[in-house]
Amino acid sequence: MVEEGAKNLPMELSEKTGVENNGFVQNEAFDDKETDTSSQEEIPKPCIVAVEPVEEPVLKPYAGMPKEVLLKFSSQARYRVTREILFWLIIAAAVVLISATIAIIVLSPKCLDWWQSGPIYQIYPRSFKDSNMDGNGDLKGIQEKLDHITYLNIKTIWITSFFKSPVKDLGYGAEDFYDIDPMFGSMSDFEDLLAAIHDRGLKVIMDLIPNHTSDKHQWFQLSRNRTGKFTDYYIWQDCIQSTGLVAPPNNWVSVFGNSSWQFDDVRKQCYLHQFGKEQPDLNFRSFAVQQEIHDIIKFWLSKGIDGFSFNAVKFLLEATHLRDEPQVNKSLNPESITGYSQLYHDYTTTQVGMHDIIRSFRQTMNQYSTEPGRYRFMCSDADEKEDIEATMMYYGTTFIQEADFPLNFNLINMKNLSGNSVFEAVNLWMKNMPTGKWPNWAVGSPTTARISSRIGKEYVNVMNMLILTLPGTPVTYYGEEIGMENIASENVSEEHIDSDPIVVTFPEKSPMQWNDKINAGFTDGNSSWLPVNTDYQSVNVEIQMTWSNSTLNLYRELTLLRNNELPIHRGWMCYIWKDSNIFVYVRELDGLDRVFMMVLNFGQESTVDLKALVPNLPSEVTIRLSTNFSNTGKAVNTKLIKTEMGEGLVLEYTTAKPVHTMEAFQGNCFVAEKACYSSAFNLLYMHC
Repeated sequence: MVEEGAKNLPMELSEKTGVENNGFVQNEAFDDKETDTSSQEEIPKPCIVAVEPVEEPVLKPYAGMPKEVLLKFSSQARYRVTREILFWLIIAAAVVLISATIAIIVLSPKCLDWWQSGPIYQIYPRSFKDSNMDGNGDLKGIQEKLDHITYLNIKTIWITSFFKSPVKDLGYGAEDFYDIDPMFGSMSDFEDLLAAIHDRGLKVIMDLIPNHTSDKHQWFQLSRNRTGKFTDYYIWQDCIQSTGLVAPPNNWVSVFGNSSWQFDDVRKQCYLHQFGKEQPDLNFRSFAVQQEIHDIIKFWLSKGIDGFSFNAVKFLLEATHLRDEPQVNKSLNPESITGYSQLYHDYTTTQVGMHDIIRSFRQTMNQYSTEPGRYRFMCSDADEKEDIEATMMYYGTTFIQEADFPLNFNLINMKNLSGNSVFEAVNLWMKNMPTGKWPNWAVGSPTTARISSRIGKEYVNVMNMLILTLPGTPVTYYGEEIGMENIASENVSEEHIDSDPIVVTFPEKSPMQWNDKINAGFTDGNSSWLPVNTDYQSVNVEIQMTWSNSTLNLYRELTLLRNNELPIHRGWMCYIWKDSNIFVYVRELDGLDRVFMMVLNFGQESTVDLKALVPNLPSEVTIRLSTNFSNTGKAVNTKLIKTEMGEGLVLEYTTAKPVHTMEAFQGNCFVAEKACYSSAFNLLYMHC
């Protein structure tokens, strides 16, 4: 059995019982010398082991394999080709992505800046909100009411002058450009307000009147004493005759009337003042004076102000020859000329070099506009009345930037209200505005009567609808969003007049009406610097928030519409119709079939057939918004659009043929920042 078992073993054993290990033999041939020849033992025969080959396990890629194993597979064709395909696909995708990004950037229109994207809310700080019960509005009061600004969907606040100054000129002549008037608070209060404004994502601009200072300013005190460089900071002229009498150097008249020259007992000369005698004009032909203003601009920009409104800039330079200005009525006795309107102001306004000074202000502001999202806005007060070309020069030129826009007073300066006069005011600006520039609109200001008092309370809503649906930036003076009126002069008590005689001059500056409590919620003190209007119990913010059909809620709905609808935000405007009662225009955007048509009544009850005026107009359109909220959402027949006195309608419809593409309306259409909408990609592009 053993022998049979042995036969089945896979190896043949030697006659010895062990297997010889020749693992350390260097040569298979034995050296005879190293062999023990004396031994008679027979050298055992080597055993032959027949071992079947063992298959190595097939190695496959696995997660976490070491580098040595990975390299065994990386060179194999199936892995190398796959890797190369993926590599080139990634490269191609990156090229496509970069190309698409470049194309979008090149084709995309310029984004509207913060000063273009919504209304500007102008605040006269003394009348907005009193926080310390002294009867005067202040900076802390503005901070308390920032929620009201955000409620209106407004992103920019414009605070009029709050520099330290004498009370008698209402802050328009600064005593110190680097300090806050104590009436309004402290520099710390201003910094807190600025931080609170920016925390809410809002912007703030401030007034700066570089033309003149207060006669209390340190510069003037040094100049009247001929101290160093300050000697020529103001415009001085000899005016004492040989007889010892004082005679003005010429016939120049101040804006407020009478001679614009005032004799100074200290310097024994006359100084020029184009406004009040307490507001001497600075000498802008002095480089030192210009540098002072640049330093003031830098100071406030460093504080964090987002922009400036430069006022009274057309008065910066006067003719050096000091000739008499020509009379409007040459038949009048020159000695009788005392009114500003009686002269042509050829030598005291808009002199050569004036625009260069304003452009230098812009250049200084540009130094603070390099940080992304921190563009510093600049507007200028350029009310040239009848000379629209002179006003448009404040935009600058194609190559030289000046103001982002000059303030537009066309709607304020209208002598009468009608559909035609509103059209003329709008068209005058739009047809003269340089290509690519941005318009603006205002219907109120700190120096003009409020809408309700100027043209009638029944037109407040339609005027707000006008400026919030026209292309450009609307400017709202505080209180216009609730329809405030001027205070009547008979409501001004002797106490108010005695404490500040100038209060009766500006009835449009009455305190903001917040609620129906005493003093309209403006102050918790016993009185306010100006009396509150007697209608405050029905015209106030708190009560109008609860009325669905209120002026306040309409204003808010209009700002929402403006912010959310691209055609109104930045699209075309085309005039459709105008007559003595109504003004009709559309807002459209290339690539978007949705159109908004405004039908605004500035006269008496009127009916118009819009279907006959606009080819392809649908027979029925929807009232998106109305000054009468009960009409909102209704469908109306375009052959019979009826409006009451002071009523405004925002009509919405869709069309494949927008008005601005129709040949009949080519001369009636304007666009400031052209853009086209792609519904496929849901984005705007520039080349339509």
